[in-house]
Amino acid sequence: MSARFAGRLAIVTGGASGIGAGIAARLAEEGARVSLWDRDAAALANAEAAHKVTLDVTDPDAVHRAAANTASALGRIDILVTSAGITGPNHTTWEYPVVEWDRVIDVNLKGVFYCNRAVVPFMRQNDYGRIVNIASIAGKEGNPNASAYSASKAGVIGLTKALGKELSATRICVNCVTPAAVKTPLFSQMTQQQIDWMLSKIPLGRFGEINEVASLVLWLASDECSFSTGAVFDISGGRATY
Repeated sequence: MSARFAGRLAIVTGGASGIGAGIAARLAEEGARVSLWDRDAAALANAEAAHKVTLDVTDPDAVHRAAANTASALGRIDILVTSAGITGPNHTTWEYPVVEWDRVIDVNLKGVFYCNRAVVPFMRQNDYGRIVNIASIAGKEGNPNASAYSASKAGVIGLTKALGKELSATRICVNCVTPAAVKTPLFSQMTQQQIDWMLSKIPLGRFGEINEVASLVLWLASDECSFSTGAVFDISGGRATY
């Protein structure tokens, strides 16, 4: 295995399970020291990492403290992958409970904003960074009965484009990926009807694999990604239409 991330410090939010855990493992295999941020203390306890923070990304003060703590403990912040997220319940928009809508936006959009906002000053200190936000094909195309999730991921795309342009005079690149459905524990939050609908939209006829998403994220997190910023990278099994 190569050591293309030797000497790099990477933060992965939602890093104790699912896509985040897969990305964190690959980063560590390729030489990075990884700080896992997750709200699931039990899952974190069982995870292997150089550094761990039990954290709710919806708390901006806690996110700010976590970034400072991580930079102090490990010396720098080179990479941020924002994988923490929830799907929320499945309802039509006019029946969507407001409290559930707010919860999805708080985790999926505001949480990503808080994490991006907190790490950028540390990256600017070294004039280097790679931020990879995990969005979704739902943010581009909209999934019926998942308006909160779709809107939150569309917001992540907009945030990524804005921040990438703001940092374009630096060596900090900011990009996002838009996977179609990937089989993860998040499926337990969805109805079977929603899962079947998502599968029907993927021309390759299968769900994505965590390692496939991780492979794309790792390129975006590497030195090799030097001329892409504020961009959206599809990994959708052919579902993406633009």
